[in-house]
Amino acid sequence: MRNSFDWTPYRRSTVGFDRLFDFLETGGSGAENYPPFDIEKLADDHFRIIVAVAGFKSDEIDITAQQNMLTVSGRKAPVADGEARQLLYSGIATRAFEHRFQLADFVRVEQADLADGLLAIDLVREVPEAMKPHKIAIGGSTPVIEDKKAA
Repeated sequence: MRNSFDWTPYRRSTVGFDRLFDFLETGGSGAENYPPFDIEKLADDHFRIIVAVAGFKSDEIDITAQQNMLTVSGRKAPVADGEARQLLYSGIATRAFEHRFQLADFVRVEQADLADGLLAIDLVREVPEAMKPHKIAIGGSTPVIEDKKAA
């Protein structure tokens, strides 16, 4: 059963995640939604992806940014001899995962932090000055070029 959700209000209020909303609307590639994640808008050009990675240590998580793709993957380290636990119930999933996020042009990863089982990845959209819109003055007269030698 598929949930239909209207992403239109979010499209209007975010910058840089157009491809992400397309991905969410089409249901992605049918991949599992493990671990769960949130996407938060902090400011006009600042965003944060928060991934719930309970049970993973920072050295078991890999974050790779390449062109317009952000990949977050995790793989638990093998249990060493003598460290095995006898679990009566296992409710914390620690299976390997990989999430791919399509990033818009000019979006870069600023930093990543792991605290309280949540991986926070801060993103910033930095549009170069040459790509930003700018006003063009309309002039009614043509510029006059003076010849200093004639004076």
